[in-house]
Amino acid sequence: MDELEEIKQKKMEQMKKDLAAPAKPAVEFPDKPVKITDATIDAAASQYPIFILDCWAEWCGPCRSIGPIIEQLAKEMKGKVVFGKLNVDENMITANKYRISAIPTLMVFKNGKLIDKLVGAYPKPALAAKIQKFL
Repeated sequence: MDELEEIKQKKMEQMKKDLAAPAKPAVEFPDKPVKITDATIDAAASQYPIFILDCWAEWCGPCRSIGPIIEQLAKEMKGKVVFGKLNVDENMITANKYRISAIPTLMVFKNGKLIDKLVGAYPKPALAAKIQKFL
């Protein structure tokens, strides 16, 4: 019984140390959009509780107008939402897989599953309100 008590005591001390140690955040939330490719889309979508992917192209005027809004929202919503950017001209596999036929398209993923698509360039207040619904 003495040996068993020693083991219990050591285990209890270890558990107390583990509880006293500062907790590490489960996932690091970036404060700017993450560049996404065909190879990284699945991992990114499942890594964050809410992941919003901006599907865009360099030649697209509305895509360029919504870009700064996405940058601002990434900073303002850090810790709640992670934004990604996918150039559809360079990542056609993903564009075809999700049937992106108009850009800009924002794909909203929750826990790795696509739950909504927002098509078009929204003003910041309207886009922020739409995103709030997913939180």
